[in-house]
Amino acid sequence: MQMSIDIKMIEMAYEQIKNVVIKTPLQFHNGLSEKFQAKIYLKREDLQTVRSYKIRGAYNKISLLSEQEKKRGVVCASAGNHAQGVAFSCDKLKIKGYIFMPSNTPKQKIERVRRFGGRWIEIIIEGDSFDETCREAEKFCKKNKSVFIHPFDDPTVIAGQGTIGVEIFEQLSEKIDYIIAPIGGGGLISGLGIYAKNKNPKLKLIGVEPEGAPSMSQALKAGKVVKLEHIDKFVDGTAVKAVGKLGFEISKKLVDEMLLIPEGLICQKMIYLYQNNGIVTEPAGALSVAALEKLGTKIKNKTVVCIVSGGNNDISRYPEIVDRSLIYQGLKHYFIVEFSQKAGSLRNYLDTILGPNDDIVLFDYFKKNNRETGPALVGIELTKKEDLQPLLKRMDKSGLKYQVLDRKSTLLKFIL
Repeated sequence: MQMSIDIKMIEMAYEQIKNVVIKTPLQFHNGLSEKFQAKIYLKREDLQTVRSYKIRGAYNKISLLSEQEKKRGVVCASAGNHAQGVAFSCDKLKIKGYIFMPSNTPKQKIERVRRFGGRWIEIIIEGDSFDETCREAEKFCKKNKSVFIHPFDDPTVIAGQGTIGVEIFEQLSEKIDYIIAPIGGGGLISGLGIYAKNKNPKLKLIGVEPEGAPSMSQALKAGKVVKLEHIDKFVDGTAVKAVGKLGFEISKKLVDEMLLIPEGLICQKMIYLYQNNGIVTEPAGALSVAALEKLGTKIKNKTVVCIVSGGNNDISRYPEIVDRSLIYQGLKHYFIVEFSQKAGSLRNYLDTILGPNDDIVLFDYFKKNNRETGPALVGIELTKKEDLQPLLKRMDKSGLKYQVLDRKSTLLKFIL
């Protein structure tokens, strides 16, 4: 772990993996460029062999093992993308691999891991979070004397992730002002930062995390790696409670700014990329694009590269993604409303309280014969967010008792 990582190590990693990984496109994005009056490029790692950049570090690490190490097999812990990279590498190099995955891993990712690894891998579901899964994987590895392939806290893995930088600077001849990358454990931004800052020391390296999993932000603030007690696992590709020690030390020196992005904004950008460009991202893959909103006028007239880190998203998650996006935009709201149990109460609500463009999208109510009123869970979708205050005024004027469920409400978390 004390091995230093430099640009030469990253260039050697690129030579090692270039015949296996896809040289992913660096695409100019017209819509985002017009909106921010900048040159916005997307580095499309969602189009990688395993639909994420993780194959770069995994293959580099595994391919460089000694013959003796390869015979003992490899072990990894991953929420999905690193697991796919390891599984692919095991199949390609004919090495036995044991893949430990958290219980909350989307089924689509588990199936893809199984497909990439074939008969060369065994999947073991263990733990409720990456950190728990990682502990179990390390125990197994020690017991069986296998080689542990860490998803981010390993110099050879970090060098592999840094090969994205090699491609970016080959693909774009003009001066790059900003590179924006998502942060989970810190491996991607470390390798990328080492290469990019060597090529252009004045370049601004922006690290991005979801608000619900700010492990690097907290570590940089504390001046040391800290373990978060609770994290929101929605952005599963970056949902780690503690960043890697090596990634932290590198990020401390190279990352110019950290941004925390609301999960709802991430969902909004996922939908934007899909509807406007047919780009399917996972939540972590849209983090860098969402960060453009936070940077705003800072990037005007600048050349910006956003790392679209992955596209492994389970289609069953889209209803939640749409819901979170609408709530973030102020277009969807949930209430607990006390309705009178007499006939016509709901009709009165529809006729006198809802606006002409307000739409009830959820109504959950059970009549209780021995009570005068009963609570209903009501979801309302608005045409524009400015319609909320008139709706609340009409509800107040009607005398209805109600409670707005905000983003921190336990019941709203239950609905989502």
